[in-house]
Amino acid sequence: MGKVISICNQKGGVGKTTTTVSLGVGLVNQGYKVLLIDADPQGDLTTSLGWYQNDDMQHTLASLIGSVIQDKDYSIKEAILHHAEGMDVIPSNIDLADMETQLVTTMNREATVKRLIDSIKDEYDYILIDCMPSLGMITVNALTASDTVIIPVQAQFLPAKGMTSLLTTINKVNKHLNPNLEIEGVLITLADRRTNLSKQTANMIRSNFGEHIKVFDVEIPVAVKAAETSAHGASILKYDAKGTVAQAYQELAKEVGDDEWMGYGKA
Repeated sequence: MGKVISICNQKGGVGKTTTTVSLGVGLVNQGYKVLLIDADPQGDLTTSLGWYQNDDMQHTLASLIGSVIQDKDYSIKEAILHHAEGMDVIPSNIDLADMETQLVTTMNREATVKRLIDSIKDEYDYILIDCMPSLGMITVNALTASDTVIIPVQAQFLPAKGMTSLLTTINKVNKHLNPNLEIEGVLITLADRRTNLSKQTANMIRSNFGEHIKVFDVEIPVAVKAAETSAHGASILKYDAKGTVAQAYQELAKEVGDDEWMGYGKA
């Protein structure tokens, strides 16, 4: 059975999509079979990997959820795309926003995405879910389907401050919906060690949360090239393989792929 990891933070612009893609490629480079799921109606993960016309796609996460809601037959493999860097992808588009509303009146609504993932879980070593920047029903579905959560946090004060709401949501999901949900770790992103603010924020995150939640040793540095990758449909590990961001994500992949500390901290 594959391990399902949600990449989650309700704050936008903290590097969720870049982390999902880069971690996925890093795990592929270690020999793991990896599936990425775009669980954001904006479809940034889908677009960043080169599928620019995602609004025209017939088979997406939204269509799969719609089939489950309506008790229709579906084939999850019809929605799986194959990327040149070795990972599989379930794409997303704006239709997923409609699913958020429809799920509200659905029986066992929080476990809809789990039903989808459970049907293919044994075909992958890792399944990474790129969550939308909100704590709505789709995100709750992702957390209900997950074994662990990685929380990317930008090395600035306000994104770090917003972690409290996310941790509260994770705790609620753990208590009421998914008792096996654990926090894989907090990942400090967009870190600029040249500035005092970035250093102070990173130190604050480690001191405030590090005793109770794993904070990854590696920090993802800020870099212009990381923002250029989506225009090329490639990950930073391919686009700038020798750069500091690519090297940092390779280190993260090694840490995530190390079973010795899996299950570090209960939510």
